[in-house]
Amino acid sequence: MKALLLYPRFPQTFWSYDRFMEIAGLKAVIPPLGIITIASLLPEDWEIRFHDRNVALETEADWEWCDIVILSAMLAQKQDFQQLIQKAVGLGKKVAVGGPYPTSVPEHALASGADYLILDEGELTIPLFLEAIAQGQEQGIFRSLEKPDVSLSPMPRFDLLKLDSYFAMAIQFSRGCPFNCEFCDIISLYGRKPRTKEPSQTLAELQFLYELGWRGTLFVVDDNFIGNKRNVKCLLRELIPWMEERNYPFSFLTEASVNLAEDSELLDLMVKAGFYSVFLGIETPDQDSLKVTHKYQNTRHPLVEACRIINQAGLLIYAGFIIGFDGEKTGAGERMQAFIEETSIPQPMVGILQALPNTALWQRLKQEQRLQEGVGVVELGDQNSLMNFIPSRPIAEIAREYVQTIWKVYELESYLRRCFQQCLNIANHPKRGQSAYFPPGKGARLVAQLIWRQGIRRPEIRGLFWRQLWRILREKPQFLNMYLGLCAAGEHFWEYRVLTRERITQQLGFDPLSITPVIEPQPALTRA
Repeated sequence: MKALLLYPRFPQTFWSYDRFMEIAGLKAVIPPLGIITIASLLPEDWEIRFHDRNVALETEADWEWCDIVILSAMLAQKQDFQQLIQKAVGLGKKVAVGGPYPTSVPEHALASGADYLILDEGELTIPLFLEAIAQGQEQGIFRSLEKPDVSLSPMPRFDLLKLDSYFAMAIQFSRGCPFNCEFCDIISLYGRKPRTKEPSQTLAELQFLYELGWRGTLFVVDDNFIGNKRNVKCLLRELIPWMEERNYPFSFLTEASVNLAEDSELLDLMVKAGFYSVFLGIETPDQDSLKVTHKYQNTRHPLVEACRIINQAGLLIYAGFIIGFDGEKTGAGERMQAFIEETSIPQPMVGILQALPNTALWQRLKQEQRLQEGVGVVELGDQNSLMNFIPSRPIAEIAREYVQTIWKVYELESYLRRCFQQCLNIANHPKRGQSAYFPPGKGARLVAQLIWRQGIRRPEIRGLFWRQLWRILREKPQFLNMYLGLCAAGEHFWEYRVLTRERITQQLGFDPLSITPVIEPQPALTRA
């Protein structure tokens, strides 16, 4: 078989960092770990060509060459994903699809014309697909209720990647999360019992990347890296000497639950191993909303104090926030803004609550007959989507607070001040890697572009940029790379806030920050 593996393009999203990628001379933030792992599960006698369409497009010769097209996608890639399926069908090629999007909403892939749906986790469903191919089956849906032992997962095909096109590389240590947040689809996709790889397995992946020549940022993509604390501590204890022997070639970032602040040993091990940053699911500073959504782990200790502890351990904080929980009181956006300013979280990801398929929230709202058709991230494939259910307070009020929050926290001066203060908040660690935020070989270009854009071209922030840069050089020179990288990322977010306002305005029929309608209202929404 000749298999053409394609990863669809992303639209502009919070995580796409478009302008940052441009000024750094890069194409994408991280590679698609799922599909290059699937490549390792395919038979050795298959011929494989792979293209991450966010880095470089495939050619028409690739389409002519292949027998089958294999796609993996997330919801945000919906448009390109569906177009690729339709193109393959039009060319008479077989199409196999998998990944989080088709696993959650398989009917979309079927409607687009996909022949084989390889759903759930590939370690168990790829063999079913290959057996069907061997038997000459023309179509099939392959699922598994069981969860695979990820310690048997193969080495991803990192050799298929154009390494110099990415800001960071990616590995996965665990799948699943022990918590039960009502809105989260991670537990429906991967379960509540975190499954981990063996430390030796992870070190082998790191060694492969090291030998390929990668140096710099490495994203551990686990949805909750500390879901199995015992196993992650075992990994970190082996990772520390591995990193020391190689003079800290990588700087790690990952995602974790806020209860990380409760474990000083784990924090210390992470920093010693070369972790410089963590993304926290804070969601909201409103305790009542946290209880409504069953995020009890965020109610045990004050969230501001948790952020302070994590900073003092030596980690930069990113965080996610959500507006629109049931029972939420007016002013949630303003309270969120105050929390973000108090903690100096530089890049808060703020979103409107969505009822994702098969989550506990989706099941509850379906039972309450509150789900709506034609709206939401599942329908639009857009991060800046209005909620897909009838909320407990006016949708216009929620939309206004959402747009206003993004508009204010990503105002130029406010953003730069938080970047500066966050660097001051983080305690230095003597074994911190120095490569954080600077892609290999791209540092000089990034700094030159940054000085031109923020130190010269923009008079409204020019003075602030130089004053803060001087203080970083004088007081915390070891954080220079991190600070400059954060500043450069602002170029993306200053565009993203405008895009967010435009997208919500289009869906509402009026600008949520203005009382003047700018387009015709959409038809009334209907219940699902």
